[in-house]
Amino acid sequence: MNIGIPKEIMLEEKRIAAIPETVPKFIKMGFNVLVETSAGEGIHCEDLEYEKAGARIMPDAESLYQNADVILKVKQPLYNEKSGRHEIELMKEKSILITFLHPAAPSNHEMIQKLRDKGITSFTMDGIPRISRAQTMDALTSMSTVTGYKSVLIAASYLPKFVPMITTAIGSIKPANFLVVGIGVVGLQALATIKRLGGVTTAVDIREDARKGAMSLGAKIGGFEAPEQLSIGKWGYAKALPSDWLEKERAVLSPLVQEADVVILSALVPGEVAPILVTEEMLVRMKPGSVIVDVSIDQGGNCISTEAGTDIIKHGVLICGLQNIPGRIPVHATWLYANNIYHYVKNLFKNGLNDLDLEDEIVQNSLVTYQGKILYEGVLKALNGTTSEP
Repeated sequence: MNIGIPKEIMLEEKRIAAIPETVPKFIKMGFNVLVETSAGEGIHCEDLEYEKAGARIMPDAESLYQNADVILKVKQPLYNEKSGRHEIELMKEKSILITFLHPAAPSNHEMIQKLRDKGITSFTMDGIPRISRAQTMDALTSMSTVTGYKSVLIAASYLPKFVPMITTAIGSIKPANFLVVGIGVVGLQALATIKRLGGVTTAVDIREDARKGAMSLGAKIGGFEAPEQLSIGKWGYAKALPSDWLEKERAVLSPLVQEADVVILSALVPGEVAPILVTEEMLVRMKPGSVIVDVSIDQGGNCISTEAGTDIIKHGVLICGLQNIPGRIPVHATWLYANNIYHYVKNLFKNGLNDLDLEDEIVQNSLVTYQGKILYEGVLKALNGTTSEP
């Protein structure tokens, strides 16, 4: 079987799904490894390095996809302007795709349906459960670490103010106020980075353990709590709150958003559309020059006005909808992701290259499309129960 490693085509995406160090590991499993030419240039790896590791370099995306039985990517398939075709169109029927699909995001539903219609067996790396056996495969945690760090640097670069307190001969300038909503891995890393930069932090999360984690980093805790049965889901992730409780959370957030210079939004429910927490009314009340970085945009966004993949200014507030934040730190992000995906593939094919272990808990939770059907619960819920079949 051939594993194909294409060059990523999302804007500014420099990561790649394999590094020269992981190529021999796939070969040892029995795969042939195909790498699209210049796929590694974003992490400063030349084709020769992949060839020395045992990979075969393919001249373009078309030849790679047509020869790949298993495709390892970083981001979801997109329209390839160079070839004039969508990446899914380039894939062989009934091939296997492993990548971040972000299947619950409304903007990705059409793409998921295309995978279904082509008979592609697809797995999403953001569906891996938070269990001890899956830690080496947990790309969501790996990329969230990168995202939390980089989101703060992005916000600081847009903010028309200093982040730390600055003392000058003519007086002191107060530090910037940061509000972090959603204290998972992204939120914790964001809080740690803000602390290093000298900003003042406030954190909001519906889970008690998450709030404790934020307190350990010196953050002030915003005053919102929800009953455990409503707030904590499988593997300790946040659950989607009922609409009445979501309104209560927005009411608590409103004055905090108004006071903030920067808002980092990272409140997510795995496999589901992100809840809207920052409304139009909140934006109107924010200080001109404030910044929102909506990290949850890959699943729809926490801010009502966020536009995927771009920055906008609304009511004097800059709203960043950057979709591939880890791609801005490609070397370390790729090292983490390439190792995560290797361990995932090793687990998926542990019974042999012709025998996907679809009974495995990790595999089942990350399976999106199979045999012409959509199986991912978050997509089916987002599509309001519409049929999973063509």
